[in-house]
Amino acid sequence: MKIASLLRFLLTAAVVALALLLGRALWQHYLYSPWTRDGRVRADVVQVAPDVSGLVSRVAVRDNQFVRKGELLFVIDQARFRNAVAQAEANLAAAVAGARAAGASISAAAAGAAARRAEYEMYAAQAERRQRIGDVISKEARNDAVAAANSARATWQQAQAGGSQAAAAREQAAAAVEQAQAALDRARLDLARTEVRAPVDGYVTNLDLRVGDYAAAGAARLALIDSHSYYIYGYFEETKLPQLRVGDGVDIRLMAGGARLKGTITGIARGITDRDNPAGSDLLADVNPTFNWVRLAQRVPVRIAIDTEHLPRDVLLAAGMTATIEVHPHRAGGG
Repeated sequence: MKIASLLRFLLTAAVVALALLLGRALWQHYLYSPWTRDGRVRADVVQVAPDVSGLVSRVAVRDNQFVRKGELLFVIDQARFRNAVAQAEANLAAAVAGARAAGASISAAAAGAAARRAEYEMYAAQAERRQRIGDVISKEARNDAVAAANSARATWQQAQAGGSQAAAAREQAAAAVEQAQAALDRARLDLARTEVRAPVDGYVTNLDLRVGDYAAAGAARLALIDSHSYYIYGYFEETKLPQLRVGDGVDIRLMAGGARLKGTITGIARGITDRDNPAGSDLLADVNPTFNWVRLAQRVPVRIAIDTEHLPRDVLLAAGMTATIEVHPHRAGGG
């Protein structure tokens, strides 16, 4: 009887000790092991907005459709923009014609100035000869020759001024051509921008755009989820952060079907909002006068890159999905 009682006591003690050890192990794993059930699938959302305003004349995609970069999403009515291009082309043609006329004017002015210079040189030479002859001819004739030379010089200088004006007019005409060309380029760009195309590969999500809607420039009308940007945000308790390092491998289990993925920690957030101590109206700390003795560990976001090279084909990723994350910390001297 004593032996049986002793055996029962030892068996009970062993079971209790094992239960304590398992309880302690589970407690340590739950509180301090680097894992969390609070994981969220995230992705970059591109808010697609037109660069020009107008009525939507065509919607080329449907909700949840996958599109490649550069594919047509929707079209703004092009009639007004085609008219703007035609007007800009006409303005450019007029400016080019004006520049040609200015070039012809400067050529004519240069020719006229050359003729006036030749006349001046002729009259100047005549006046100089009459002055050298002296009293052979009358003083009045000599004065008339000098006056004619001075008049010819003034005419030549006036022709030179006309040439300068013609050159300035040509520069203005050239500037007008450049302005008209810039206006045409802008009109053509606006016409091209009436076709709104996908900036990235991705999925059209929550499409709420119809033919006849008015789309304003700069106002987002369509959401596109970048298919190459999926990642995980794991919200780890602060007690587990000391075991996490950038580059640590991660096991990811999606709640959707229990799919298992691989990943790597790429970043750990360096700050979260302190809800207990917001800033007051005077920018001083508004310290909470009460204190809860039971303090829950804060959760800090940890960014995790998904290993897309080994992503199972049947796994569907959607931003907002929930995941369980288990980190495999690097050990000193080993993997």
